[in-house]
Amino acid sequence: MKNSFLSSFKSSIKLNIKGKNINRFINRLVKQNIEILDLKNINYKEVEIRIYKSDLEKVEKIKTTYELQEVNIYGFIKIKKILNKNKILFIFMFIGIALLLLLTNIIFDVEVVHNKKEIQELLISELKKYGITERRFIKSFKDVEKIKEEILNKYKDKLEWIEIERSGTKYIVRVEERKIPGTNEKEENRNIVAKKAAVIKTIIAENGVVVKNINDYVKPGDVIVSGSVYLNETLKNVVSAKGTVYGEVWYKSTVEVPFVYNETNYTSNTKKVLTFKFLNHRFELFNFHKFKDKEIEEKKLLSHNFLPIGFVYETQREVEKIDKIYTIDEAIAIAREKSIKAMESKLNDKEYIISSKDLKVDIKESKIELEMFFSVYEDITDYQVIDNISLEEQEQE
Repeated sequence: MKNSFLSSFKSSIKLNIKGKNINRFINRLVKQNIEILDLKNINYKEVEIRIYKSDLEKVEKIKTTYELQEVNIYGFIKIKKILNKNKILFIFMFIGIALLLLLTNIIFDVEVVHNKKEIQELLISELKKYGITERRFIKSFKDVEKIKEEILNKYKDKLEWIEIERSGTKYIVRVEERKIPGTNEKEENRNIVAKKAAVIKTIIAENGVVVKNINDYVKPGDVIVSGSVYLNETLKNVVSAKGTVYGEVWYKSTVEVPFVYNETNYTSNTKKVLTFKFLNHRFELFNFHKFKDKEIEEKKLLSHNFLPIGFVYETQREVEKIDKIYTIDEAIAIAREKSIKAMESKLNDKEYIISSKDLKVDIKESKIELEMFFSVYEDITDYQVIDNISLEEQEQE
C-alpha cells in the first residue's frame, strides 16, 4: 500500500498512438519491459496508453512508423508544470504568508482607555519608553507583566492598577486612577424643590423637613423638603436638605415611520484583516468567518508603483441591513415601539413608564405619524440654595 501511494506521485505520461497493427506495437512495449499503467482502445488503428515518463525514450526508439502524441501528464512532472505555470502567484502567496506572520507580531495601535487626557498621555509616554508603541514588535506576557509592575511602582500616587490586553495587533490599556481622599467642603444650605410639574409619588428624606404630601401636585420650584427648621413658627436651624423625590410626570411624543423602510445598523463586531489586492480583486487572508455586510477602512502596507498589486490592513466593522415594506398596522406598531423605547432610554433603573396610550395617528402618502401620551414615574429632585442674607434678617426679626 505504501508503494502504491508513492507510485501515484511518480511521473507518468499518457500517449495517443496511431498506426497499423496496434497490437503488434503493444507487444513490442511489453517485450522491452515497459510497464503499461493504463490502456484504452479507441479503434483498431488507435490506442491510448499511460507509461512512466522514464520509459518515454524507449517508446520513441521503437515507434518506427507509428505516430505518437502526448495527451496528458501525471505525478511530479504535473506538479512541477503547475508550479512553473503559477510561480508568480505562489511567490506572492509565500510573500503574503511571510508578511502575515511578520505583521501579526507587530503593534499597529495602542489605545489607552480613560476619560482623563492627562492620564492617557502619561500612559502612552511611559509605554513608549518600554517599546509598547506603533510599529514595534509584540511583547511577551512576562515582559508585559514586568512593564505594568514598573509603571505602577513609579506612579504609586497616581495609578491604582493597569491592565494591558492584546487584541490582534492592538494593545488596549485600561487604567484606574488612584483616588486620594480629600477634605469635604462645607455643604450649602438648601431646599429640595420640584424639577418639573408632577404629582408626588415617593419622598425619601435623609435630612430636612418634609413640607409636601404624597399625591400633592407641585410645579417647578415648589419646595418639597425644606432646609429651614422651625419650632413654634420660629426658625431654629438651617441645614442642607438631602433626599430624593419621585413623581408622576406627563409627556407627549410624535414618531414618524415610513412605509418603505431601509436601515443600516452597526454591530459591536470589528476585526483586523490582512488583504491581498490584485487589479480590482481583493483576497482576505486567513479570514475564516467573514461578515455578510461590512464597512472597511484601509491602511496600505505594501504597494507597487507600476503594478496594480499590494497588501492592505483592513479594519472591518459589521453592519446589518434591513429592507422592508410595512402595512399601516405594522407601521403603527413599529412607531409605538420606537416611541416607548425612546422614552425608556431617558429613564434610569428606578424610573419607569406608568401608562401610555395613542393620541393621534396621521396616515400620509409615504409614512405614518403617531402621537403618544406617557405617564412616567420619574425623579423630580432639584435643589434651591437658601439665601444666607434672608436667614440673617429672619434671625434679627
